[in-house]
Amino acid sequence: MADYREAPLATRPKTLDPNEYFNLSPEQRRAEQDRAALRADLKRQYQTQLNNPHRKELIEDPALTRWVHARTNPYSYFRPTFKTSLLGAMFGIAPLFGLYFLFKTDRDRKAQIKAGTLERKFSLSS
Repeated sequence: MADYREAPLATRPKTLDPNEYFNLSPEQRRAEQDRAALRADLKRQYQTQLNNPHRKELIEDPALTRWVHARTNPYSYFRPTFKTSLLGAMFGIAPLFGLYFLFKTDRDRKAQIKAGTLERKFSLSS
């Protein structure tokens, strides 16, 4: 942990923060152990239901239900940030301007060739 350097744009993870990791009170440690025990108990119950060979009913997994709901309704979970706005502009608006510039310069070049005003620097026929 001594050679860990923080990233300039990210916060230090809780597991690497010495104040949060080493200076915990006994009540906080006990609360974390209780939460871990509860998670382990729920996991054990789910595994026993899942691996029951005589099971006839469908097993409801609330975490899976929440995940499927978040996947099917992405806009209620979307948070606009600078990064998403920049990516949206880069992939939505920039290609339109790029294609406009490409087609416009090509059309202008063809018009200049047709009028005979384009000076070709690297022409093979002199």
